[in-house]
Amino acid sequence: MATEEKAGHAAHMKKSDERGLPGELPRPINLTFLGAGSMFCPVLSRDLVLIPGGARGEIRLVDVDADRLATMHKLVGKLVKDLGREDDWVVTSHTDRRAALPGTDYAVCCVEVSGPACVAMENDIPLKYGVDQCIGDTMGPGGLFKGLRTIPVFLDILRDMKELCPRALMLNYTNPMSMMCLAAGRAVPEISVVGLCHSVQGTSHQLAEKAGVPYEELAWECAGINHLAWFTRLEHRGENLYEKVLYRQFRELVDQAMAAETPDDELQDIVRADMCLNFGAYITESSGHLSEYLPYYRKSDSGRKLLRSGYCGESRFYASNWPTWRSDSDKHRLEIIEGTRDFDLERSWEYASWIIEACEKDVPYRIHGNVMNNDGSSGEAGKLITNLPGDGCVEVACVIDQNGVNPTRYGALPAQMAHICASNMAFFDLAATAVVEGSREAATHALMLDPLTQAVCTPGEIKSMSDEMFDAESEYLGHYA
Repeated sequence: MATEEKAGHAAHMKKSDERGLPGELPRPINLTFLGAGSMFCPVLSRDLVLIPGGARGEIRLVDVDADRLATMHKLVGKLVKDLGREDDWVVTSHTDRRAALPGTDYAVCCVEVSGPACVAMENDIPLKYGVDQCIGDTMGPGGLFKGLRTIPVFLDILRDMKELCPRALMLNYTNPMSMMCLAAGRAVPEISVVGLCHSVQGTSHQLAEKAGVPYEELAWECAGINHLAWFTRLEHRGENLYEKVLYRQFRELVDQAMAAETPDDELQDIVRADMCLNFGAYITESSGHLSEYLPYYRKSDSGRKLLRSGYCGESRFYASNWPTWRSDSDKHRLEIIEGTRDFDLERSWEYASWIIEACEKDVPYRIHGNVMNNDGSSGEAGKLITNLPGDGCVEVACVIDQNGVNPTRYGALPAQMAHICASNMAFFDLAATAVVEGSREAATHALMLDPLTQAVCTPGEIKSMSDEMFDAESEYLGHYA
């Protein structure tokens, strides 16, 4: 592991308790939020305003839905006012992103192409073929088709940035994360893009709690791909926490789940525990997400014994709940604007504002970001994770400073972990090719490489499933030949 990554980790841990980095911000910040109707917009806007050291500038909200845009403008404006920062921050709204992008320093992407229109069909059509999904927006048939309709919009945004604000940094929060960042790195490499998730932050805190150690004393390293990165080192004062306490906890959890006659929802996150026992390290994303990245858990009765409700593996979890979540979110926003519902005014640990602060103040800060695995050098020396494909997207530690996002070299993952990641990266590779080339054939071949789908279906069945999904979403996918 590179020494700068360890130094960055120390700085991150020291400063995290202070809710900010030392120093003043030297200039106003212009941030353009693409997909301002997203749930992330209020949180990230608040975090930006709360950067200490004289933060000021303009928050430019962009959304093609004029009604949701107007609501978000009122909400962000209220947050700025409630924080007493009306003199420092201007909030503007745009339905045309090209009007907002000139002069942008940082762009945040949270677009949702088609809204909730495709969520149910992306679950239910695959289910007819035996492919049972929990989330279905980053992997598998659901993730693929979300990518096919979303990534072209993302690439158009990046091309506009190349013309209108070529030095801006794109902070991507939109799923499917790996496909998004991979396609961006291949199609518009001139724009600096980092994909941001909260899996690493959340799981590292979770592991400290499970092991019973203070978070600030936890020593760890983590690398892999989004939603499938591995905590390959987990120590406290030089002791291996896996061997000391966690393997025993996980074995008891899995044994209880397998022995139970009926599912016990008190037993949570069992897929991650089982993978840790069998592959040697804990993985960053929930058991529901993770179960879709693997061929083991969603195809047989024995595997399903380890699935639980919600994010722990529930069938059709997103498809059943997404429309309600969206309408509830709209209702809550209006309540905040009307003053009948409170909004937390504390800064969060979402990476966006911390990246902006570290860049502007030139204070090194460590994140885990999704970036291209090859830094432009040739051969193995140019890879961040040496035993994963160089032209793929990986999630590794990155140090942020005035030079932007500086990925650190991890080296080689343990072979069994690398091969699990590589099986997913083959799927992402052809999915990105399908988008960049507008190829329906490449999309179908990508689905044939999806670990869960290929464990359940024959190639012919996968072809039929793909054709049915293309037909069902033809309104959004007509440009694929």
